[in-house]
Amino acid sequence: MRQRLPLFPLRQVLVPGLVLPLTIFEERYRVLVADLLERPEHERAFGVVALRQGRDAGSTHRASALHAVGCTALIREHERDDDGGYQIVTAGAVRFRLHEVDEDAGTPYLTGVVSPLDEPETPPDEAADPGAAETLTLLAEEVSRRWMTYRERLGIAATGLPEAETPAPVVLSYLVMAGMVLDLPERQGLLEIADTTTRLRTERRLLHREDVLISELRSLPAVDLASAETSPN
Repeated sequence: MRQRLPLFPLRQVLVPGLVLPLTIFEERYRVLVADLLERPEHERAFGVVALRQGRDAGSTHRASALHAVGCTALIREHERDDDGGYQIVTAGAVRFRLHEVDEDAGTPYLTGVVSPLDEPETPPDEAADPGAAETLTLLAEEVSRRWMTYRERLGIAATGLPEAETPAPVVLSYLVMAGMVLDLPERQGLLEIADTTTRLRTERRLLHREDVLISELRSLPAVDLASAETSPN
């Protein structure tokens, strides 16, 4: 079902479940936040969608400047600055597909026509397989082990994963997506994958690639990218 959603284009990918703090100082985004704060708390959502190039969608109102899949952000905390801006803390919620930008929205910020995306566990051609659930469980356990090893070899504390059990496969797929050192196209590609099994398989391949780089080439990815603070709008 299509719906209209305020958009906040960024040069980064928001992952469901990820906490995203933002400093709001541009006038159009001050208006966006003010509009959302007039709504009930559970309706204070906007769409974070990654830019294909540049740092701002500007006033072009072109969907072609934005990636086709984004993630809704719910405002969890907010504080008004003395200069009229905002400090907000958001949390990624639901993936969505951007169909078009509503050029007649009448707001200084972009408004997209979007539809929420489901998160099936398996691809359609494997859904009828009676062993699909067991396959997904085994896949998640393998990815979890590789993920823990990856973080240990980078010297990063393995936060976010319970010691005694593997998280639910979809949660694990988002944790890995958010925490791996990836460039924007790769992270965006993971966000766009339609089902959990395919995403975990892709992450298994990426983790294997990083293991080879670390082990054979003795080259570490740029660890600081994994913990870089969000740039203000």
